[in-house]
Amino acid sequence: MLYFKRLLFAICILLFVNSTSAQQLNWLTFYELSGHTETPRYAETMNFVKQLDDFSDKIQTKVFGISPQGRELVYLVYDRDGLNDPQAIRDAGRMVLFVQACIHPGESEGKDAMLMLLRDLVVHKQNANLFQNVSLLFIPIFNADGHERFSPYGRINQNGPLEMGWRTTAQNLNLNRDHLKADAPEMQAWLRFYHQWQPEFFIDTHTSNGADYQYVITYALETGGLMEKKLTDWQTDVYLPELEKTMEAAGFPIFPYVSFRRWHDPRSGLISGVASPIFSQGYTGIRNRPGLLVETHMLKPYHLRVESTKEIILATLKILNKQHSSLKELIREADDFTGSKAFRSQPYPLRFNVDMTDSVMLPFKGVEYEILKSDLTSGDWFVYNNTKPIDFHLPMFDKSKAVVEVSLPEAYIIPVEWQDVIYRLQLHGIEMYPVQSDSELETETYRFTSIEWSRAPYEGRHRISQIQFDAETSVQLYPKGSMAIPMNQPLAPLAAYLLEPQANGSLLEWGFFNIIFEQKEYAETYVMEPLARAMLDSVPGLRAEYEAKKLSEPAFATNQRQQLNWFYSKTPWWDQQYMRYPVGRIVDETKVPEGSTRRTR
Repeated sequence: MLYFKRLLFAICILLFVNSTSAQQLNWLTFYELSGHTETPRYAETMNFVKQLDDFSDKIQTKVFGISPQGRELVYLVYDRDGLNDPQAIRDAGRMVLFVQACIHPGESEGKDAMLMLLRDLVVHKQNANLFQNVSLLFIPIFNADGHERFSPYGRINQNGPLEMGWRTTAQNLNLNRDHLKADAPEMQAWLRFYHQWQPEFFIDTHTSNGADYQYVITYALETGGLMEKKLTDWQTDVYLPELEKTMEAAGFPIFPYVSFRRWHDPRSGLISGVASPIFSQGYTGIRNRPGLLVETHMLKPYHLRVESTKEIILATLKILNKQHSSLKELIREADDFTGSKAFRSQPYPLRFNVDMTDSVMLPFKGVEYEILKSDLTSGDWFVYNNTKPIDFHLPMFDKSKAVVEVSLPEAYIIPVEWQDVIYRLQLHGIEMYPVQSDSELETETYRFTSIEWSRAPYEGRHRISQIQFDAETSVQLYPKGSMAIPMNQPLAPLAAYLLEPQANGSLLEWGFFNIIFEQKEYAETYVMEPLARAMLDSVPGLRAEYEAKKLSEPAFATNQRQQLNWFYSKTPWWDQQYMRYPVGRIVDETKVPEGSTRRTR
């Protein structure tokens, strides 16, 4: 049966190639031809995108990258005047909405929804009024290689489509954990593309996992304190009320994408917090651009998930078409603020926790369920009955508080030898410039006093889980070519998240600096035994410090190598770069080195 559906789709494309009349085209998408149960593969998707491009001079398709397996990463631009350059679109007074599908290819609703929406727009002339003030970017398949790992067994928790792609890339990376570290070639291409366009609004389309409930579609927006206040207020006071009203009228009531205080158990209470910038909506948030995470419910029929995704995109278009001027102005103000002295003068939050002491009661459209004790595993077995809807009144914990804050410097400086770190910042479009000669600069640096790593790798890296450090100020030599990153730029929050060690998703947390925690020189015991005794007799206070350390650390007290290494650390032979963070913080603006791109804010 699947063979004949794909054959029919191929015939439709051939009809297009050999026809000059729109009336003779079969404009049904593969999803529609399948009876709303299947999603097209990469080649079929790109054929339909080409068909749209060839039909309408208002659509342009381009390539923004190549996947590790050699597939083109394609995007589409729709503009009512056929413009395809971001500056030209903004000069025409419009804003840019960016819709992305298949970052997780098993979650393909956004792809099928957008192909129908674009077909309806250019062929059937539907909803053209929504694009008077908005132009559209669309990536139909971001994770192209994962998309072609195609089978009926991509997502065990999900109700359709019949076949789908795989969550991760060919390199087994989850792209929606990669926005900061940018290990995947696909993400590196995406970051360049995003910075080139800097869309005012972003929609990332997904499918959920988790408990069962009535909602076909849920959402997440960064309204918990990650973004500048006026942008946050616009989302909570303007965008969300209109979105909720429109989706309710369309038959798809929405609710925030939540987790539960007890896994799978809605009655335990609902939790919604600030996203890390490793995720798409958190990343766009620290770039002063609202990002809507769309999560359709995995157990709902595929056609309802596609339809609800289409409706939430249309609802967003309606709002943006009316709000384009005010949103663009709020973004401009936010960009000015995050590059200003006033922004740097206040503590900046780098990590949040949900306040589990503060909640509000909210209605929640759930379903009946019971919790059984499994006779197989002895664990809890949640059994949902979606034929019995029930309206709960549940506590919602959605107030986040900053648990890590930092005083921002006037600039960071990265020594020239850390080229991979510099490259990652360049991918994000962060402004920087090289120092023109070897320079002695007064900088604040961090000296780590303890470090712990996660037990298992995550996303291909061995992450740091706990750190402690002291700050120290000194004059350091930075070689010619070291990169100064002035913080009087709109992307100052992004620079801080990447370079401050305690930030949620920092490059240090991801292991980019793990090498600084390796001791490279050691002292032999036969050298240190007599030297340690001499130091105890000659260095004031050292004996008391040594005895106190043995009392407070039993493992140290019984380990000769640790003890002698401790004495070694008190000598001039000790490596002064060991456990020292190489990125410098310049806190005095008069000591920021000059550069051709330096600005005053």
